[in-house]
Amino acid sequence: MSNTASTTLKEHLTTEMKVSMRAKDKQRLVVIRSLLAAIKQVEIDSQITLDETATLAIFDKAMKQRRDSYQQFLDAERPDLADQEAYEMTVIQDFMPEALMEDEINVLIDSAMTDSGATTMQDMGKVMGLLKPKMQGRADMAVVSKLIKARLG
Repeated sequence: MSNTASTTLKEHLTTEMKVSMRAKDKQRLVVIRSLLAAIKQVEIDSQITLDETATLAIFDKAMKQRRDSYQQFLDAERPDLADQEAYEMTVIQDFMPEALMEDEINVLIDSAMTDSGATTMQDMGKVMGLLKPKMQGRADMAVVSKLIKARLG
């Protein structure tokens, strides 16, 4: 992610929107505007200003939707539409923090399980509750969930 610590994700998106407009990069501009619209919608609906974690959650959701659509388009033999989804995923990824490596994910899971005292599947929620803020936008939470289940199961 190329933004500095003092720049919020939303500010970074707005800046990139202006850059895309000047460059007449309509394809990128559409993706950025959709992310800004999703943020604004949540802020209006909940009447709050989103923090970075909540903004990353929106990016995660957008990424998951694109991944699902990408797979559906591939299954339907529509490579043209799949390519568009793949492009949109790369644009969204530009605004997300660097992904965690597998060993980093495992260390965080082990730490969360120790901190929560998790030993059974009933403790899954505690572990996920500890991990989500640390991993939001940096790891696929479905994969993390499977890894936790394998350890608790």
